Amino acid sequence: MWGACKVKVHDSLATTSITLRRYLRLGATMAKSKFEYVRDFEADDTCLAHCWVVVRLDGRNFHRFAEKHNFAKPNDSRALQLMTKCAQTVMEELEDIVIAYGQSDEYSFVFKRKTNWFKRRASKFMTHVASQFASSYVFYWRDYFEDQPLLYPPGFDGRVVVYPSNQTLKDYLSWRQADCHINNLYNTVFWALIQQSGLTPVQAQGRLQGTLAADKNEILFSEFNINYNNEPLMYRKGTVLIWQKVDEVMTKEIKLPTEMEGKKMAVTRTRTKPVPLHCDIIGDAFWKEHPEILDEDS
Repeated sequence: MWGACKVKVHDSLATTSITLRRYLRLGATMAKSKFEYVRDFEADDTCLAHCWVVVRLDGRNFHRFAEKHNFAKPNDSRALQLMTKCAQTVMEELEDIVIAYGQSDEYSFVFKRKTNWFKRRASKFMTHVASQFASSYVFYWRDYFEDQPLLYPPGFDGRVVVYPSNQTLKDYLSWRQADCHINNLYNTVFWALIQQSGLTPVQAQGRLQGTLAADKNEILFSEFNINYNNEPLMYRKGTVLIWQKVDEVMTKEIKLPTEMEGKKMAVTRTRTKPVPLHCDIIGDAFWKEHPEILDEDS
């Protein structure tokens, strides 16, 4: 009797297993038979192998955004520090970023040459960086603009560019820092003419038309007693973010076996985090001091 029951149970399980496999095969066939073809329309946006992947974000219509939120002219340290905080958040989330550089309303993020994040898809790089940056901008806004409410959400556009060699990457970053210097020198003179000499924006623009860097420096010094070289480095050089070991002091409650109550003690721990620097990256000194940035195995 028991033997017959075992045979029936075994036959029933075998029949169920065969039926289940048939349904699974049928489901897979149905899923791929009619609609799977739409995936063929997806563009292959895989970044070239063994190249530096750079994602650059720019504020969308930030001239209007700055006006509406009463940014100080020519530079607002709160806005620049907020941008850097957002960039640090991006780097902490996407640890394959080896260096970032920012100025004004833009930030560039450099991924390792050997990174395989998101299977090196450009669209994934760009959307992850842009979404993390934009959400951080809103999240941390009140930490930097305590008395200025956020009137509407900011927007950032992005692009992905690959650079095949260390030299082309360094030239890219040099280009962005040179752009920082050119724009900041112009804006410093432009706003001095408006704020201190009473010129209109059109008049200030006309006054500076055709002037060279030396001319702008002369106007600043002779008319406003401003030595451009003494302006804050954050304004003149922008901000570089690199990974460095930092000692952090935190309070921790420690309870010994012989004690009823724990004691609060200061504990120092070391961790690696993105640290802001305001320095020259066009010359060789920076790269010699931080060779790990371009190291293939970093």
